[in-house]
Amino acid sequence: MKVIITEDYLSMSREAAKIVLAVVKKNPRAVLGLATGDSPIGMYEEMIRDHEQNGTSYEFISSVNLDEYVGLPASHVQSYAYFMRKHLFDRVNIDLNNTALPDGVAKDKQAECDRYNALLATKRQSVQVLGIGSNGHIGFNEPGTPFDSVTHVVDLTPNTIKDNSRLFASVDEVPTQAYSMGISNILNAEKIVIVASGEKKAWAVRQMIEGEISPAVPATALRGHKDVTVVIDAAAASLLRRE
Repeated sequence: MKVIITEDYLSMSREAAKIVLAVVKKNPRAVLGLATGDSPIGMYEEMIRDHEQNGTSYEFISSVNLDEYVGLPASHVQSYAYFMRKHLFDRVNIDLNNTALPDGVAKDKQAECDRYNALLATKRQSVQVLGIGSNGHIGFNEPGTPFDSVTHVVDLTPNTIKDNSRLFASVDEVPTQAYSMGISNILNAEKIVIVASGEKKAWAVRQMIEGEISPAVPATALRGHKDVTVVIDAAAASLLRRE
């Protein structure tokens, strides 16, 4: 696990973008595993800037997203499908037919999980982008999720619902379930880059890097992967004990 500590969020975003862009430029048909939330927005902005200034093409790039809320259609402003269009897809030349997320309004939840697992089996992530929750979750894999899990429906914890409520009119509007890639789906990626910013993430970052490897902190599973880069700002690194 390589750890890069940067001065601030902007520097963190630039360092993470360098890693993803290196994959895109080396392999024009790469599969990008993508994440939502505040943490990767700056990285996506850097990717867009590079596309506009340097002409980096996404014409043949594919993407698979980590998760999606159960019950929200792709047109809903708080859906992750909408988030990805707003923050990346509509601003680079990626073919939307090559982008994939779980279907939040699928009638049969288990069938949707099976569909997404089958898709992931044919589209191994060249690089998987991750954020980390304040309780150490990755994707929506909450504490206690087995490391061998595959795409599944998650009952969101009160902590995660509270964290996400800032994006909704009230906490009562936050969905209580989500589809999420399982931890084994994430670990199947060729390369992983995880970004974290701010003191709120410091405990989770310390556990991920220095704590006991345990399903109690899902992000610790990443220590079993051969190619993980952690990009964090100084605030998120504030509780680390090692040099």
